[in-house]
Amino acid sequence: MLNRELSWLTFDRRVLELAEDDTVPLLERVRFLSIVSSNLDEFFEIRVAGIMQQEESATHPATREFLQEVLRQSHALVDAQQACWRDQLLPALAKEGIVVKAKDQLNDADRAELSPRFDRDILPALTPLAIDPSHPFPVLTNKGLYLQALLRDPETGEVRRAVVPIPRVLPRVLSLGISAKRSFTLLSLVIELFVDRLFPGLDVLGSWAFRITRNSDLYVDEEESGNLLETIEDEIRNLRKGAPVRLEIEAQAPDEEVTWLLKAIGLGSDNAFRSAGPVNMVRLSSLIDQVGRPDLLYPSFAPVLSPEFTDPHKLYSRIAKHDLLLHHPYESFNPVVDFIRQAARDESVVAIKLTLYRTSGDSPVVEALKEAARNGKQVTALVELRARFDELNNIEWARQLEEAGAHVVYGLSGLKTHCKACLVVRQEKDGLRRYAHLGTGNYNPKTARLYTDFSLFTADEEVTADVGLLFNVLTGNLAKPKFKHLLVAPFDLHRGIIDLINAEASAAQHGRKAGIFAKVNSLVDPDVIKALYKASQAGVKIDLVVRGVCCLVPGVAGKSDNIRVRSVLGRFLEHSRLFRFENAGGDPVILMGSADWMPRNFLRRVECIFPIRSKHLRKRVEQEILGTYADSQGDAQFLQSDGSYRSALEVGRRGPLAQDAFLGMANHLQPETVSAAPKARGRSVRRPR
Repeated sequence: MLNRELSWLTFDRRVLELAEDDTVPLLERVRFLSIVSSNLDEFFEIRVAGIMQQEESATHPATREFLQEVLRQSHALVDAQQACWRDQLLPALAKEGIVVKAKDQLNDADRAELSPRFDRDILPALTPLAIDPSHPFPVLTNKGLYLQALLRDPETGEVRRAVVPIPRVLPRVLSLGISAKRSFTLLSLVIELFVDRLFPGLDVLGSWAFRITRNSDLYVDEEESGNLLETIEDEIRNLRKGAPVRLEIEAQAPDEEVTWLLKAIGLGSDNAFRSAGPVNMVRLSSLIDQVGRPDLLYPSFAPVLSPEFTDPHKLYSRIAKHDLLLHHPYESFNPVVDFIRQAARDESVVAIKLTLYRTSGDSPVVEALKEAARNGKQVTALVELRARFDELNNIEWARQLEEAGAHVVYGLSGLKTHCKACLVVRQEKDGLRRYAHLGTGNYNPKTARLYTDFSLFTADEEVTADVGLLFNVLTGNLAKPKFKHLLVAPFDLHRGIIDLINAEASAAQHGRKAGIFAKVNSLVDPDVIKALYKASQAGVKIDLVVRGVCCLVPGVAGKSDNIRVRSVLGRFLEHSRLFRFENAGGDPVILMGSADWMPRNFLRRVECIFPIRSKHLRKRVEQEILGTYADSQGDAQFLQSDGSYRSALEVGRRGPLAQDAFLGMANHLQPETVSAAPKARGRSVRRPR
């Protein structure tokens, strides 16, 4: 098997290749460069932090060597990222009249403009922190930006140190002047330029920006927790004190000062990353909006509405007739919001149940649930408080929903609830009828414009009965549920997927039609990988689309030579999970859902995989979606047996792009008419959330 951490870094290197690709619009390349940094932040916060904990405990003798290899490859990636910014993007931006100035490029006119701005807009927000026997080294915030200053008392000659926190509210990229040639510089450079104003009476010997990354893995002992919400709030506050795992610092910082800083925070030299450009490239994304050059972005795109969704008041009657399917972001997320909003206002609706993992800051979904509760509906919201990096947001949503009268639960002890499901119970002439929405992505209208996902609407009595049972499991803690059509982790999903793979292997061995297609974000689970190897050896053709981490080794003679692994990266984040099993020549089994093929998804989360039972939808999936992924190679790279990736096309050739094909299919439909969410531009290829 390929190593998970090294596969992660390989994925990030492919994101960087998009920033290096001059066929990608220029400002989108800047965005991809910032995404590399965002991904690396999470990599160090979670994965590297875990390796360092293992190394400290000395439980694995080889961990030290592995940590060194991870850090070596991380350094190589950061060096390549810096080179991309310095050698490719900065010159390309300048050619377009967009100049990002280093400190030594700021001329007298720039300094004259920046001086009053510094005094007025920046200086009042800065608080220098002396470091001496009376002022111990401060606790530095995770991923906060700081300035270290080296100072000298001109009277005594004493050398001193100070740290200046740079508040997050201050813009990291500042515009300069007003002209056709747009100029910008970095906030940290401006502070360095006028840093002497923070230390009157002292000589500034030097200053440089730095940033610390800390262990941010949230650990909660639920058995010891009396109140899960309050416990998680307390744990999040403690994360600012998590163990440091990385130091990022400007290249001009003297070696002895870097050594001093590393000692102060308790890190070794391998964990120090020198930066010749911006220390925090995540914030370069703010440059995109300031520039105001749509010609340097992907062409604008509005999600579309099929005729079946143009009238939200007829949505339930249409679902009652037949299942409906949406493919985001090409098709609008508005019908999902309408599904919940109409239920909130429909006098016939008696209950709404929904899982909430991540949502937008101004969530119309939460507002609809609150409205439903105020209208007397029985509203049950399963809010996952441990959704990584969204814990505080979800705590706030939970409190608002409770205040509105909704019943809020936090799922099963020890398990994250990651499934995407909504159930509406409606009183109709012949009794109560259930309607369900099942998805592969979150109830988040903003990311629904950025991520590829599927939404299924169904009134199928057997499927909706399973969805009802799923919610009873979540709220009633049922130990051994029996689902008829859904595969639900941690109960039967793992075994169910392996059984489906084994069935294909058996079919191939008996000379029947066999084949597997799977699209996931990550493939890590060793049992699933082992089953796929056995199926390959039995002669099953296996086509895998794995966006990110993949531990399976394809193309090994006699073991995995029937397995092809592709990764699709592009304008939108490939987030959907889709599975097809040939089923021995019968009707192929087509499944969608929330789960990747990872141990955490199978064993430590509540996940839901659902079938596409409707014949007309199965036909659509086969022709439109599976056919497109099979035919499009321009945005795909193939995983090699050594862990590297290679384009399917010769260098310089361009082939059909899957995402472009889906955009083309959507063009014949009409743009969304009612915006349920604010517009957002495409940030893609982030780590899955």
